[in-house]
Amino acid sequence: MLFNSLDFAFFLPIVFALYWLAKRNIKLQNTILLISSYYFYACWDWRFLSLILISSLVDFLVGIALSNQEHVVKRKVLLWTSISVNIGFLAFFKYYNFFVEEFVAVFSMFGREIQANSLNIILPIGISFYTFQTLSYSIDIYKRKLEPSRDFIAFSAFVSFFPQLVAGPIERASNLLPQFLRQRTFDYSNAVMGMQQILWGLFKKMVIADNCAELANMIFNNSADYSGSTLLLGAIFFSFQIYGDFSGYSDIAIGTARLFGIKLMKNFDFPYFSRDIAEFWRRWHISLSSWFRDYVYIPLGGSRVNKAKNIRNVFIVFSVSGLWHGANWTFLIWGILNAIFFLPLLLLDTNRNHLDIVAKGKLFPSFKELIAILSTFGITVLAWVFFRAESLTHAISYLDSMFNLDLFSIPHIMDMPKVKISLVLLTLFVCIEWLGREGDFAIDVLEKKLNGVQRLILYSFIVFLIGMYSPTSENPFIYFQF
Repeated sequence: MLFNSLDFAFFLPIVFALYWLAKRNIKLQNTILLISSYYFYACWDWRFLSLILISSLVDFLVGIALSNQEHVVKRKVLLWTSISVNIGFLAFFKYYNFFVEEFVAVFSMFGREIQANSLNIILPIGISFYTFQTLSYSIDIYKRKLEPSRDFIAFSAFVSFFPQLVAGPIERASNLLPQFLRQRTFDYSNAVMGMQQILWGLFKKMVIADNCAELANMIFNNSADYSGSTLLLGAIFFSFQIYGDFSGYSDIAIGTARLFGIKLMKNFDFPYFSRDIAEFWRRWHISLSSWFRDYVYIPLGGSRVNKAKNIRNVFIVFSVSGLWHGANWTFLIWGILNAIFFLPLLLLDTNRNHLDIVAKGKLFPSFKELIAILSTFGITVLAWVFFRAESLTHAISYLDSMFNLDLFSIPHIMDMPKVKISLVLLTLFVCIEWLGREGDFAIDVLEKKLNGVQRLILYSFIVFLIGMYSPTSENPFIYFQF
């Protein structure tokens, strides 16, 4: 069931109505959310519901056992039980075939051919997200930062909450779980804000991401046939595809959660307006970046160690972040590239220079800010080539063909109506995002500056663009593969 589908358009109002009819009964509300979430996931593949159930049950029981256990060794055994189950599921379903194939390839390099059977493993959708969510719960209890839940229904609803189940944000138990344990009241203004955010998320996905995807796929899949300038355009289209797709999903998820009186964390904070790569990673996929910071970077010593170990920690985090996205060397190189881009900022101790909003309170950025934004976007686009390419060979070939003399020529696909329309839509999108960069989401800022009639015109215009320029077929969100 896709957010941008008719099925979801029927599903959401039904769940919403049942949920608020039971507003005086928290347990019943949580049960409705749990059943709805399991049904939502079953629409993808009911066979993998058992994974969510096992993960939920293990971490629920481990959490209670940790709170009752003072023996150091036994506490570590309990923690590693949780880690083994969650990482074990993730490693098997996501990386088994990759490691088998690489194992065979290594032996073949030395002239030895070995036979190894790979399995036809289907990647359970959202496994990278909900396993990290439950894992952080156990770790926080182990570190005595969190008291365990003793309400299995509430805990299971926290793990499987359908708006953010399959693609995040990756919520911390300390933020989300207490919301399932206390009374929720319907707030009209919050619900309206949720609908606005859903609308903007749908625009990002169906108008920006899906149109950019069509052109990016055309160029990447036939990269040998295009000029350097066209390849650059393809990389830019992919950059906006992945941003519009994933941030659009997050907007819909956060907006949907608002309808149920539940607040999810912000996952994207206008990352393409960043002035350096450190700021970019504070604004891109915030829930994942902060997860790796809290559960990998800081336990390794973070920035409290000497410079050499700090550099090591940065490279480990970016490398693991790359591999988290998929079992392909391209993702690892993408992560390492971002670490390399980050390294000068770390060495010069300037990685925390841009903690504010760019050009806050101003209509236009300064020339220095503009150059910084464009430079950061440029290296980000470069790294995205590895993220999108089918293989390392494809990525290197793509970049080699892009950095050619014809890089400065006019892309010969510019005469395609689809390209012209997409560029106009992208320009409109960037302008709206810039004007709304100080809010939770772009149109949140704009609508507060408009009167009732102007708001109606704005929303009608967005709906018109969705109806006019969205593809006729339902396209899955790109991050479902992770």
